[in-house]
Amino acid sequence: DSAGDTQYQLARLCNDVCLSLLRKSTDWTAAASDSEWFSWNDAGRAESLYNDWANREAAKYEKEYIPGTDQEEKGGGPTLVVVSLVVEIQGDNTDFDGAGYSLTKTKEVLSNLAGDCLVEGGECLN
Repeated sequence: DSAGDTQYQLARLCNDVCLSLLRKSTDWTAAASDSEWFSWNDAGRAESLYNDWANREAAKYEKEYIPGTDQEEKGGGPTLVVVSLVVEIQGDNTDFDGAGYSLTKTKEVLSNLAGDCLVEGGECLN
């Protein structure tokens, strides 16, 4: 079913981003984090907050750059990149405490998220 495939693709994307960030952790210059836990009874509030955070992150940037498949990548000098992860995940296993406050805790949270997002084939991600 295509909905299941889409959920799995979203989970793989989340996993890939977390692993890529972890592999480059020696290049990090800063990190920040925010999280909130909701009960099953507050699913609507959770969805609303997720949408709010996602829209706030998207609004920070004037333009998104996504290279076309026909464009050749060119090497260049050093650059900085901002990576924003806005994730809505079901369950109580993912511990977001401490992310952004220390390198060790941020790496721990990314590692946990990389594994937790794949649970049930990605069905835990919204």
